[in-house]
Amino acid sequence: MTFVQVIEYKTEHPEQMNDMMDRWLAETQGRRTATHAVLMSDRERPGTYMEFVEFPSYEDAMRNSSLPETDRFAKEMMALCEGDPVFHNLEVMRDERL
Repeated sequence: MTFVQVIEYKTEHPEQMNDMMDRWLAETQGRRTATHAVLMSDRERPGTYMEFVEFPSYEDAMRNSSLPETDRFAKEMMALCEGDPVFHNLEVMRDERL
């Protein structure tokens, strides 16, 4: 079953977050299990962002989390965030491409 993680966070450093994501993508090429990612900004709450990250399964997400590059990314992300990011761990119940 497809698994999705939605990460919600506040930051005043969106450009640095994007640079970190680019570096993570390059460093994990061929090893990461994330298959799809979408970064969004909240129109009603400036400085608030959400990232949708899709994995083939929960187990694949956990393998991705265990990569050293993912651990480093998470630590660097925490340093750029105001408060702790909120992680929503979601099992996909239905998926329609409309």
